[in-house]
Amino acid sequence: MNEDKVIYKKLSYDIMGAVFEVYNELGYGFKERYYEEAIAKEFDRIKLVYKRQLPYKLKYKDEIIGTYRLDFLVEDRIVIELKQGNFYSKQNITQTLQYLKATNLKLAILINMTQQGVKFKRILNI
Repeated sequence: MNEDKVIYKKLSYDIMGAVFEVYNELGYGFKERYYEEAIAKEFDRIKLVYKRQLPYKLKYKDEIIGTYRLDFLVEDRIVIELKQGNFYSKQNITQTLQYLKATNLKLAILINMTQQGVKFKRILNI
């Protein structure tokens, strides 16, 4: 991949730096909500603008048919979906892609806190 074409490269780097900082401090084995709380504190510390547990309405022909809840929306540009566990499930990837389609945003980062460390996937809405 051409590095000049990486979407939101610096912001992604800042986000992942915060996530790695949290993992380095807490390690593995906590519930997702505790990682979420710690990541929010780290985002505050490094002055990233974010919304947390953001409800987002899914519409069909201008009628609301459901509501998603995004773990984080950072700088109104990147969706962050946080998971705790050792692997990505197809359901997690599909859910994250659905968030992108519903919000019409370009990038989401699916983050797993695993026994082996932080694993992440950048998911694009093409």
